[in-house]
Amino acid sequence: MAELEQSPEEPPLFLDALLQPHRSLPPRGFAVIMAVLAALSLVAGVTCVLVGAWPVFGFFGLDVALVYLAFRASYRSARRSERVRLTERSLTVEQVSVRGERLHWRFEPYWIRVVFEEKGDANSLSLASHGRALPVGSFLAPDTRRRFAASLSAALDRWRAFVAGG
Repeated sequence: MAELEQSPEEPPLFLDALLQPHRSLPPRGFAVIMAVLAALSLVAGVTCVLVGAWPVFGFFGLDVALVYLAFRASYRSARRSERVRLTERSLTVEQVSVRGERLHWRFEPYWIRVVFEEKGDANSLSLASHGRALPVGSFLAPDTRRRFAASLSAALDRWRAFVAGG
């Protein structure tokens, strides 16, 4: 959720946020975990072969493969993102799926309502206009979604003050 610099000829930019799912394990940590797991499985597998339990050896490779596939699926889901931009003329939302497909929405900021609902430990955020709602940040952690909702509402307030004064 970083703001970008703007040149004098560009319209004012009130918000430019890139939302992405959080991944606590960086790629280097993933490589280290996989190397340690593979080494431990190899040692255990060789030990089983030496004591005559050779059929067990294949299962040690299978567990490493399954852990690898689970991590790859998790990292693939991290390719999902949303960009929310509020300029003088429009509020745009671009959603990118895990496959790279892009969907775009453009709203008139005057009519947008930020709808943030709390339900116990969970919450949801959507942009509502003319009877329709667009969920935003569904992959974010509840605290992050709450902070983004506040940032988006503040940006819309700055936009409204700008339009009223200009």
